[in-house]
Amino acid sequence: MGDSDWEQYFGFEQPYESQADAIESAIDVGERQGYLAMEGPCGTGKTMAALTAAATLLRERDHYETVVVVTPVKQQLEQFVADLRTLNAGLEHPLAGISLVGKRDLCPYGREDVFPRDASVHDRCEDLREHTAGLVESDGDGCYEPPAAEGAVGGNPDEMWWDPEVAGDLAKAARVDAAGQRALEGALSTAGATSPYRKSQPTAPESIGGDDPPIYCPFEADWYARNRASPIDFTAGEESVLTAEEYLPAATERGTCPHRAMSVLAKHAEVVIGNYNHLFDPDSRALLAEILDERTFVIVDEAHRLEERVRDLLSDRVGYQTLVQARNDCNQLLQRARQTADHRAQVEARLTSHEVSLEAVERAHEFYGDLLEWFDDRIERALDEEVGREWRTDPEHLPERDIEVPLRDPETVETDELTEWATGEGYTGSLWRSLPAIGAAVEDTMDQLGIARQPVAAAVGTIMARWWERDHATKLREIELEHSPTDDRRIDGWERAYTAGLVLFDCMPAEALREIFDALGGGMLMSATLSPLSVFTTVAGLEALSEGDADEGGGRPVETRSYPLRFPEEHRASWIVDASPFTARNRGEPTQEQAAWTDTRDEYAQVLRAVARSPGNVLIAMPNYREAAWAGTYLDSTVEKPVLVDESTSNDETETLKQRFFDGDGKVIVTSTRGTLTEGVDYDGAKLSTAAVVGVPLVNVGSPRVQAVRRAYGDAFGEDNAFEYALTVPAVRRARQAIGRVIRGADEVGVRILADRRYVDDARHGVNRHLSPAEQEEFVRMTPNFLSGKIERFWSERE
Repeated sequence: MGDSDWEQYFGFEQPYESQADAIESAIDVGERQGYLAMEGPCGTGKTMAALTAAATLLRERDHYETVVVVTPVKQQLEQFVADLRTLNAGLEHPLAGISLVGKRDLCPYGREDVFPRDASVHDRCEDLREHTAGLVESDGDGCYEPPAAEGAVGGNPDEMWWDPEVAGDLAKAARVDAAGQRALEGALSTAGATSPYRKSQPTAPESIGGDDPPIYCPFEADWYARNRASPIDFTAGEESVLTAEEYLPAATERGTCPHRAMSVLAKHAEVVIGNYNHLFDPDSRALLAEILDERTFVIVDEAHRLEERVRDLLSDRVGYQTLVQARNDCNQLLQRARQTADHRAQVEARLTSHEVSLEAVERAHEFYGDLLEWFDDRIERALDEEVGREWRTDPEHLPERDIEVPLRDPETVETDELTEWATGEGYTGSLWRSLPAIGAAVEDTMDQLGIARQPVAAAVGTIMARWWERDHATKLREIELEHSPTDDRRIDGWERAYTAGLVLFDCMPAEALREIFDALGGGMLMSATLSPLSVFTTVAGLEALSEGDADEGGGRPVETRSYPLRFPEEHRASWIVDASPFTARNRGEPTQEQAAWTDTRDEYAQVLRAVARSPGNVLIAMPNYREAAWAGTYLDSTVEKPVLVDESTSNDETETLKQRFFDGDGKVIVTSTRGTLTEGVDYDGAKLSTAAVVGVPLVNVGSPRVQAVRRAYGDAFGEDNAFEYALTVPAVRRARQAIGRVIRGADEVGVRILADRRYVDDARHGVNRHLSPAEQEEFVRMTPNFLSGKIERFWSERE
């Protein structure tokens, strides 16, 4: 190594050539408050490169105070933790780091099923937090200040509205050794740690809570008693990097809310490692709001997933039954107001404190009732159009699949059916925009009056307001029918087969991404499959960022880098099989009656046989699960190996199938290229010897959502680019992820196959240009007739 100042932060002995270039490129663009989009296959050392560059910018430059890492893959999150610890091991003053997890994983009561079964951990926690905050609210100056625990982080804010002494009394009242409690029950324990508190949720003492004291959270009270500080610091983590394995039991033992402790530590950390939600979800981002600014350097891992994941996070859904609950929330409050004059006065007083009238609640109740009638009727009409009216008397006629019902033409910018109906009924924008405030007022009033429900009116109101306010060019409004049959004979009609929801689908995440990245200081986005990088920087909002007005915070530098697979090329064979395009039109129906096969299906049967007979474990990725089922059934009768077929099932079932594949002698596993086995799974060592992708895994282009996305991309990036940017490039990245499962280390040997003429250079409707530069150079074309012999020769030469 030379004398670059980043070398002191590099956690290993020597960087790879590509790794060193990546570090220096990231530092250079970071110093200029820009972004680096980097493609590097397995073995590039992306994680350590990113952390080394970030640490250098943090400690050696005067631009950044915090590094935020986000990844959608748990395995990658763990890799960042491991590499940060490796980096810290060589430093006299290690970087303080923390890995984030969700509230439901940290709540001691929720983890031990203390909450009522019908209550979500998140909702129950929020209720307890509100109750506790109300109990500790100070009438005085909050002058009491308990002694800080050794190593405590945070606390002692300038504006204190709570009374820490009262908070301390609440925490003590819930202890096992509190007066009258010792013999009643044991202590609450979780994650191998025993808390100071008894197992049941406590009710506030009358001296604090009055005649009708609420239940509260002693863990939350203890946090206030500590002046909202964490009782543990970063030295509790290995090499100063904390994970839930450390702060969950440590905070539990000290009687402080582990989620609050994590939140405090995150605000004081130098490196925060979380998932995409923490940066891109408008609701979850609040956890890091204080540190997400121009002094933040962000690392976005697995960035090829960015569009799809952020599109999901920015889309809204409200279920039919949730709308029923929102209507009932309003109705229950109205019923209370109608009981007596005193009750009406109580309800109106609470509502007035939110500047909401009882008449407004009545109007919202009326709206939700009429909306549900419209919703039910629209679903019935949609199913009539889909299968005819027979389903109304015999639900067996209903399709056993999910159904999308677009409420506007996906290829035309126009007002949706629901909005048009509402306007015609007199439910105009002023009502829709008022629903969040009405909902919040309803929920608070119900809580204050002790009306026992788990209200949803506020959340539903927020989504309905967005439905009215959002544009119709980049948002598709539709009804979603999820196939979820029930045997409950008390349920009639379409609800016997489906769970329905209104969906506000985000077609165009680029603008939201641009705004998020523009609010940060700089960063790097990386993946093994980002090519073509020019397309990625465009759809991820970076290109617009680079073209902005420098006087308005735009015009920021955006650099790209693409690195080749660094493992020995002689250890792998990389082939493109020049077979007919495996399209729905060419291949025909996936029947097992060979006499009915098209020439294309017969051609691919030959390819599949050759691939499946490759030694060791073989992964075959088909365009969808239906084709995977066909290929698996066919191969089971033609090859001697065991053949496993993946289906669209639960994570547990997929994990069991994967373990069967790994155990014992060589097998074939057939899956969908869009499934979970082709991405994010580490087939290291001898777990996989050959991976083949059949066809180009395009999504269903007839889907209303896909059509709407394509139209929105045409508006933003040009009609000539719409199909390529929205569909083709993501499909090729899926294929590249699948073949990337084979070679995971310098000593591993394997075969990579792309079977479809469209992968060939200069092919009609070809996608070769969407491979990485290294793949375009390395993959060799061959015809199906030569594939079997080529595979045999490759492996015989390595015996």
